[in-house]
Amino acid sequence: MNIANWIDRNATYSPDKVAVYFERQTLTYAELAERIEKAARMLSLTLGVKHGDRVSLLATNIPEYLIVFFACARIGAILNPLNWRLAIPELSYIVTNAESSVLLLEAEFVEFANHMHDEMPNCQLVGFDFTPEKGHNWTDLITNAPEAIPNSSGTLEDTLLLVYTSGTTGHPKGAMLSQNAHFWNAIQSIHMHDFTSKDVIMTCLPLFHVGGLNNQTTPALHAGASVVLHRRFEPTTALNGLSATEVTHPAPTVTCFVPAVQQACINSPLWHKTDFSNLRLLCVGSMLIPTHLSDEFRAVGVTVIEMYGCTETCPIAIYHRSDSDFGRIGSTGLVGIHSEAKIVDIDGNTLPAHTEGEVLIRGPHVMQGYWRNPEATAATLVDGWFRTGDIGHQDEAGYFYIKDRKKNMIISGGENIYAAEVERVLNEHPEIIECAIIGLRDETWGERPVAIVVANDADEATLASFMKDKLARFKLPRNYYFVDTLPKNALGKVQHFKLKQQFDS
Repeated sequence: MNIANWIDRNATYSPDKVAVYFERQTLTYAELAERIEKAARMLSLTLGVKHGDRVSLLATNIPEYLIVFFACARIGAILNPLNWRLAIPELSYIVTNAESSVLLLEAEFVEFANHMHDEMPNCQLVGFDFTPEKGHNWTDLITNAPEAIPNSSGTLEDTLLLVYTSGTTGHPKGAMLSQNAHFWNAIQSIHMHDFTSKDVIMTCLPLFHVGGLNNQTTPALHAGASVVLHRRFEPTTALNGLSATEVTHPAPTVTCFVPAVQQACINSPLWHKTDFSNLRLLCVGSMLIPTHLSDEFRAVGVTVIEMYGCTETCPIAIYHRSDSDFGRIGSTGLVGIHSEAKIVDIDGNTLPAHTEGEVLIRGPHVMQGYWRNPEATAATLVDGWFRTGDIGHQDEAGYFYIKDRKKNMIISGGENIYAAEVERVLNEHPEIIECAIIGLRDETWGERPVAIVVANDADEATLASFMKDKLARFKLPRNYYFVDTLPKNALGKVQHFKLKQQFDS
């Protein structure tokens, strides 16, 4: 058994039902199953992808993303989704660290394809909508895929997804998520959303995040529902897509946003013209969710639920349902139906209600560990419990409240930014003595990264120019503030929280 069977079984029950709507195109469950089978044959028999091999993918939200995901499940390969917002050096580190045998990508990322041809000549390049230099074209490969039976050795115990998360050490770590984790995550999502095969899911969050891929999209395909796939989030497209008068697909009944997406929709001129009558549920996922944003959606008749999780939990761990007690302001919900969660002190002792401590998660949806990083795995997975590093508490009814985030992490527009990663790059400038990256409050993005710098001879323009192409744009400091010293503790470590207090005020 592997989770590609979800599509096969739904194709048997409802072959003509539309599984995916995409830019005036449709894929029925029967067509989706056929394309997955061809992709599995092509990957296995043409490109020689073996059980456990890594397949990197750099693309916007296109149907091929889901086809490759389930094809990898069928043959026991590991899909490594890449964040197209990252800079080339960041992407190169991930693909090189994963030792991928295949890199699939769209034409808009041709520059990275050329870079990887020189960096990893043994990594086979495949273009979805173009033919890379010394590479292959997806359509040609699929058209000429062998008719022989492919390697179908994938099992529920196999690693399916290798998702890199930015780390406090400055380099990202690859979280390994099994097929079994995806199965249990789908069951929890179905419970959270009350999914049925009659639902229509709109996906506009990027599929390279577990939030876009696994919060609703893959669970919807498990349930036999339909997915409306948006290439990228754009407020006008999203609001038009939610409208009950949309002609290219049925009006969505469920979707998932992050706070920055909520804010962009509310600010759009189309906000008050949108027909939300078919949208029965909006799920919002993020660390800290401003109440006023969800209240705006509730004011137009939409039920809003919140969920808490992270890459390492696939992601669903704690959530509301439509019948939850929404009077508990600030709560992110109850522990999932197939999860365990607890609040512990620094020694790992479980804390009573209303006492803040670290949030720990356990369940079959939790990652297997970090790719080739036993030290980080041992520090994060303790007796089966995933140490989130997030601070929160429970109330007497079991509802969870998340109060703070992993040390020095900044969330800007739904993207995680770790201070150490940006600091590592900025410290390479010869005029920098020391620096600290902090997140300041921002009405549009939730937070914006800024740099606090001790330097010999440098100005903002010089440092901004130095950083420009070394990191993804969303990670770049919006401002540079120059100081004489940075606050430090007795061990000489910079006290980021003191800088936040100073500059936020």
